Amino acid sequence: MEKERTPEHIQETQLAEALSDRYLAYAVSTIVSRSLPDVRDGLKPVHRRLLYAMRQLKLDPETGFKKCARVVGDVIGKYHPHGDASVYDAMVRLAQDFAVRYPLVDGQGNFGNIDGDSAAAMRYTEARLTPVAMALMAGLDEDAVDFAQTYDGEDEEPVVMPAAFPNLLANGSSGIAVGMATNIPPHNAGELCDALLHLLKHPNAAVSKLVDFVRGPDFPTGGLLAESRAAIVKCYETGRGAMRVRARWDKEDLGHGVYQIIVSEIPYLVNKSDLIVKIARLMSEKKLPMLSDIRDESSDVVRIVLEPKSRAVAPEQLMEHLFKQTDLQVNFNLNMNVLDADRTPKVMNLAEVLQAFLAHRDAVLVRRSQYRLDKIAHRMELLQGFIVAYLNLDRVIEIIRAADDPKPMLIQEFSLSDVQAEAILNMRLRSLRRLEEMQLKTEFEALGLERAALEALLADPALRQEKLAGEIADIKKQFGQKTELGRRRTQIDGDVAVVDVPIEALVEKEPMTLVLSAQGWIRGLKGHLADAQELKFKEGDALKCAVPAYTTDYIVLFASNGRFYTIRGDKVPGGRGFGEPIRLTIDLPEDAEIVAAFVHRPAEKLCVASLAGKGFVVSSDDVVAQTRAGKIILNLSDADRAAVCVPAVGDHVAVVGTNRKMLVFCADEIPEMARGSGVILQKYAGAHLSDVRFFNLADGLPFPSGNGIRVERDVAPWLAKRAGAGKIPPVGFPRSNRFS
Repeated sequence: MEKERTPEHIQETQLAEALSDRYLAYAVSTIVSRSLPDVRDGLKPVHRRLLYAMRQLKLDPETGFKKCARVVGDVIGKYHPHGDASVYDAMVRLAQDFAVRYPLVDGQGNFGNIDGDSAAAMRYTEARLTPVAMALMAGLDEDAVDFAQTYDGEDEEPVVMPAAFPNLLANGSSGIAVGMATNIPPHNAGELCDALLHLLKHPNAAVSKLVDFVRGPDFPTGGLLAESRAAIVKCYETGRGAMRVRARWDKEDLGHGVYQIIVSEIPYLVNKSDLIVKIARLMSEKKLPMLSDIRDESSDVVRIVLEPKSRAVAPEQLMEHLFKQTDLQVNFNLNMNVLDADRTPKVMNLAEVLQAFLAHRDAVLVRRSQYRLDKIAHRMELLQGFIVAYLNLDRVIEIIRAADDPKPMLIQEFSLSDVQAEAILNMRLRSLRRLEEMQLKTEFEALGLERAALEALLADPALRQEKLAGEIADIKKQFGQKTELGRRRTQIDGDVAVVDVPIEALVEKEPMTLVLSAQGWIRGLKGHLADAQELKFKEGDALKCAVPAYTTDYIVLFASNGRFYTIRGDKVPGGRGFGEPIRLTIDLPEDAEIVAAFVHRPAEKLCVASLAGKGFVVSSDDVVAQTRAGKIILNLSDADRAAVCVPAVGDHVAVVGTNRKMLVFCADEIPEMARGSGVILQKYAGAHLSDVRFFNLADGLPFPSGNGIRVERDVAPWLAKRAGAGKIPPVGFPRSNRFS
């Protein structure tokens, strides 16, 4: 029967305070027991428990494999009370040579692949420990680290591994907790050992000096690290930063100028299958115009084949575009957030991480030495008793045979300790008869020398430093760059120069026509239209202009508010139906309309003018707008509006107003400006400017007349200075008062 709660069992508290306390406890548990690695051994609890359980099962590198299901069962049953799927996933990752730089588990069976395929079920796969894992746990039986009770109190597990191998930086780690995360890249073990040896000799070494040894991450999938040394040093000095990692590629010549690109290494943790699917999708969306085809010819090594659109495509430009558009280049965001020796989260720099490892190894060395000293003291005590027993063997046997309780008699007669007497009594008679004084004394003297050496080691930090240097050198010899496992895989390329990729190379160059209606509807049609007059428009609407262009062209629109707007050909709204209002494409005010539309030609000269008859010449390069809001070029008064924008090609200018007066003057009289109101081109009384035309005096002034084009050769009657009133145009001049 449940015990009735009494008032003293009830504590009043604020809900917010109770929630805060409980959420804080949950956050701390997540950080310490799940997400962040320990700076000393680089392991999270689940990984530590996995390795320890496999060690208890005696799955050494020299022994046979055992089913992963057996290992997972032991882990969740004894040490890690979580779901078997999460434990098996952690175990699988420790065995994947494309995910872990130095695998800790030697897997047999299907453990997944770089394409993202999952591992086989745990009942089908087998595993054992690797030499790296054994180095991590060397010394567990020698009181090297503390042990804690398991969750059910029935067993013990190590709080941290002795870690002779610098696992945190060698294999890296990633995880996300409550309010914090960690992301540490793998590094080369040989380089780490060199840095550790240097740090032993120079404890205050700067991070910039350590980077001479640890040149940067060394990912299991290889690739290129596209960062300068200065950027790498900055990341390691702060413990945070981003590093660009690129795929490794080569140009493979096929003869006659034809080539293909072979990608042999991809960035770390990039799913190869997803990468290829994304590139194929971008090709179908015509966002990779320089790429013709992609194939995956990978076997046990990566081989992705990229075929350029043509032999004229530069491989550097193609790859630069792919780096920007796909995961062939990724940013690895470094965040060295770890648990220090006191189990406190902290972002450390490279020197702090290496110093913490050395401090841990020194503590392990002290504990193992003290453990050995205790064993030696115990053995030497026994040996002293055995020597006494050998010298008095007959009397010892007589006491054992005659006395009902020989132990007190042995202690009293030979001045033995309780331990010595117990050891003599526990020996078999055959062993007693085989005792030899010389062997006992030799062993005793050897143990005495070893004890003296260990006592000197514990008393002298310099000797311990020398011992640590020897252990690190052994690790380097076993896993360093001279071994197949330890050779550097990621090439340090430095700060890679950005290859300039022109816009023409990034957009499929196809003919198109921009169509603008009188009511401001815009659409882009494929091809160059033979006759835009045949197009259909909404009721009451009509054609304003049709601009033939290409999808790679920039089309410039000049509006009555004096602003220029720019649209790239491939960004013009599609030609279905009547298109869409132009105000959905650019930020055109309601009271403004498009005056002119044309394809941008670099360095071309344009003449802009207002209804008031004021204008100037401007370079086409100055009118290209970078935003939807456009670029103001022609300054206007409140009552004025922009009227024309025409090419400024010719030595003379003809200007005509709505009063049907035409004026011709020298083109040099119009100044070139980048922005402004301009100068008066023609004076009007009760009228405004209608059109402007540049022409060469020697060729005459052309204008439409009837069904053809008439050229006025003699323009002397209209030739005058700029800002004049002008005269009636020649016979046959259009009633629209326009030159085109």
